Amino acid sequence: MSALAMKRHAILVVAAAAVLCATGGPARAAPKTITLPADGIELKESALPGYAKARANCVACHSAEYMAYQPPTAARPYWEAMVKRMKAVFKAPLDDADTADIVDYLVKTYGAEQSK
Repeated sequence: MSALAMKRHAILVVAAAAVLCATGGPARAAPKTITLPADGIELKESALPGYAKARANCVACHSAEYMAYQPPTAARPYWEAMVKRMKAVFKAPLDDADTADIVDYLVKTYGAEQSK
């Protein structure tokens, strides 16, 4: 690039910066709002301690439909693996002390240990 071309380029850059400063910066899009539909399914109520813990932790990230769509024959190891996966892979903010109660609630409410 010649010296004259470099000088012109520098002038254009300074002019563009001045315009941006004078106008408050680049044009910004208006903020968008998104309204999500209401959850179609709520967690099944239970006296088990894991119910409150699942309400506080699980449905903060996904709807209760996720649990309802799991196989009703899923045994305890399946639910343990799912809860561990949510914590390890998806970084669910679960206390280790709460996972046993959540698994117990899930397997007894949605899995193989449901009362018939």
